Amino acid sequence: MSAQVGTRARRKNPRQSNQKICSTSDYVHVNLDLMRKGIQTAKTKFVPIVDETPPPSSIIHGRGASWSPANRFEKLHVDLGDVDVVQVDLNDEPPSHGYGVPGERPRPVTQYFRDGSRSIITRNNSPDVGFETSVNPYRGCEHGCIYCYARPTHEYLGFSAGLDFESKIMVKIDAPELLRAELESPRWKPQTLVMSGVTDPYQPIEKKLRITRGCLEVLAQFRNPVAIITKNRLVTRDVDLLRELASYNAVAVNISVTSLDPNLQRVLEPRTSPPTARVETIEQLRATGIPVGVMVAPIIPGLTDHEVPKILEACAKAGAQFAGYTIVRLPWAVAPLFEHWLDGHFPDRKEKVLGRIRHLRGNDRLNNSQWHTRMTGEGVFAEQIASLFEVGCRRAGIGVRPKLSTAAFRRTIEQLTFL
Repeated sequence: MSAQVGTRARRKNPRQSNQKICSTSDYVHVNLDLMRKGIQTAKTKFVPIVDETPPPSSIIHGRGASWSPANRFEKLHVDLGDVDVVQVDLNDEPPSHGYGVPGERPRPVTQYFRDGSRSIITRNNSPDVGFETSVNPYRGCEHGCIYCYARPTHEYLGFSAGLDFESKIMVKIDAPELLRAELESPRWKPQTLVMSGVTDPYQPIEKKLRITRGCLEVLAQFRNPVAIITKNRLVTRDVDLLRELASYNAVAVNISVTSLDPNLQRVLEPRTSPPTARVETIEQLRATGIPVGVMVAPIIPGLTDHEVPKILEACAKAGAQFAGYTIVRLPWAVAPLFEHWLDGHFPDRKEKVLGRIRHLRGNDRLNNSQWHTRMTGEGVFAEQIASLFEVGCRRAGIGVRPKLSTAAFRRTIEQLTFL
């Protein structure tokens, strides 16, 4: 770990202390408390507190975002990735600043921070997400998908939704122990947990930290059902645990496939597994008897919507049993980030893509947070995409999503008492 954030165990009320807040969790607590009224009035439209203009397009290899827009809760903002702040000569020959080749912007190194959360199961009452509880071993995601709707969650930590989201990752080292304690509690009502509802549980650092695997070990011991969503082939590492859960009808894996074009994937989702690897992952999981499906998500009109039938066909041939889809969502700072990304990678398609998104969202806006329609959009383009998906599933022979069972759930204490 390159840094460690203090836990909330000995937290004092920051308003009653002259000391600086040194814990991210403390900061979040205060930030949310102070900004609650502002959030209530700001939901309708993203209006940054700091008036800023995106920097000239400068692509950073291996990253989705190329800048860090101001945190919507902060009145002062300095982009530490900006050339004027870093103060390096991009014309150095040889590159004395040690960041790569001359003329290239400094590449931000990914940093990992210990998350001091004292609980791990997140609950929601959203009527259109399909689940009530989830486990997120990480906050922030190194996959760097430019369209990720979870980017604004990093602002609650005092970070930016841009480069910070994919280069400053909070890791919940204690997640397996926290999960065990919550499942052991008599207050836990057995139900399907989703991994993850926000960021990918198999992002690159998982290969080393194995936090997601630790959580799966706990879930397998309790036989609690889990649904996994990922863009990374690393999920095949845990086939042994997934197979055990499958024997109790307690697992389903959803592989997210946005495009079959590797050139698009490399810039759209820079640190995810390539499309061929994801299709192969479906094949490997199905071969071992693990229920697996495909999430064609998000569908970006004018950029990836034409690929829907081919994605469904390829994944069905690999063994996908069920499928789902969502339309791209651009909440808060994700909208300007996505627009800036289009400027850098697809300037010729920018107006078409944004125009289609605005039509899907209604009222000439890039995002609509209204329940249900936020997932599928509205209007003629939404109907066309829904029809395209439905016909594609029917032709590919893809069925319905399986209903997982809690019948085999058991608590460790009950088991030991019985023995």
